[in-house]
This record gives sequence, C-alpha cells and structure tokens, in this order.
Amino acid sequence: MDATGTPFSTLIREASHEQHTRAETSSFMSDLLGGRLGVAAYARYTEQLWFVYRALEDAAGTLRDDPVAGPFVRPELMRTPALERDLAHLRGPRWRSGLGALPATAAYAARIAACARDWPAGYVAHHYTRYLGDLSGGQIIRDRAEKTWGFARKGDGVRFYVFEEIHNPAAFKRTYRELLDAVEVDDLEKKRIVDECRRAFDHNSAVFHELGAEFPLSA
Repeated sequence: MDATGTPFSTLIREASHEQHTRAETSSFMSDLLGGRLGVAAYARYTEQLWFVYRALEDAAGTLRDDPVAGPFVRPELMRTPALERDLAHLRGPRWRSGLGALPATAAYAARIAACARDWPAGYVAHHYTRYLGDLSGGQIIRDRAEKTWGFARKGDGVRFYVFEEIHNPAAFKRTYRELLDAVEVDDLEKKRIVDECRRAFDHNSAVFHELGAEFPLSA
C-alpha cells in the first residue's frame, strides 16, 4: 500500500485507465474486432506481438532471481511458443522469412529489453500491462477471431490467447495482484512503475496507430 493505504495493484489500474482505454478503442482494434479487416491484418498484428513477447520472455530467465521482478516470472504465462504456432498457421512454415517489426513495435520491444537489463521494476510494469491484458480483454479478441475468420475454438490461429496451464484465470489474476501489492519498493519507485505502465500503453497505442495506417479501411 502507499501512504494513502491504497493497494499498489489498485493504484496501477486506476492510474493507467486512460491510456488503457485509448489503446483498446484505437481505430485499428475497433475495425479488427468489428470484422471490418481481413485476416491479413490479424496476422500482421500477431507478428508484432511476437516481437514484444520475445523481448519479455527472452529476459525472463535473467530476472528469475531478481527480488522485484522474479516473482512475476511464471512459466504458465509464456506466450512465445503459442505465437509461433499461430504464425505458422497464419503464414505457413516459412513464416519467419517475411517477419518484420513496425517502427513502433521495435521501439516497444527495445524499451522492454532496456527495462529488463537496467530496471527490473520497470520490466514488471510491462509484464503487468501485457499478461493481465491477455488474460482479460485478450479473450474477447480470441472469440471475435474465431467467429470472423473461422479458426477452431482455442485452436491454431488463436493459441496465443489460450492459457492452457491456467485453469482458473480469475484466481490467477487475484494472485498476480497480490504479488503487485507485495512489491517491496518505496512510494517514489511505485510512482515510477505506474508511469512506466502508462508508457507501456502508449507504446501499444503507437503500434495500433501504425497498423491502422497499414490497413486503412476503404472509403
């Protein structure tokens, strides 16, 4: 808790609400979820996620023993293998050959890597915004993708959103928030983590903006 007695997990959620909403309601995501874009746009978005999660998960091993970031490194969260299976389904067996990060994606991944290297508490901010979002709003994306492009339920193409090792997502999210509340840093450092959460959502919004420019709706 901070000096006001507010749990840290609540502070993070409330402080980043505006940026979170802006990211969720971007024109690209609205068009994608509304079924107004083709599967190529969904595949391109999935590619961008691969770069982001590579940055998150390549660093996980080095942070496992860190007193602040270590408790958040949970093998049941890892998404890279599922993303690679989805990309093989969407792009074919040679999916790596055409892979390309948008400038905003490259900047996002670089920021995650920098935090992992120099500031583990900042890495926690990125970890929180990504994985808890996947467990929550990500399920809406999975459902829409299955209906719009005919993927098998929880099958190839949407495996990124399926956490097979997490049998009770609600309970897992409660445990995760308890880990946030237990982070042993002072109030100034908590403010820096909250600011990094906002920055993470801004990075996400920038990726959506560039995807929107790449996949504009016809007039």
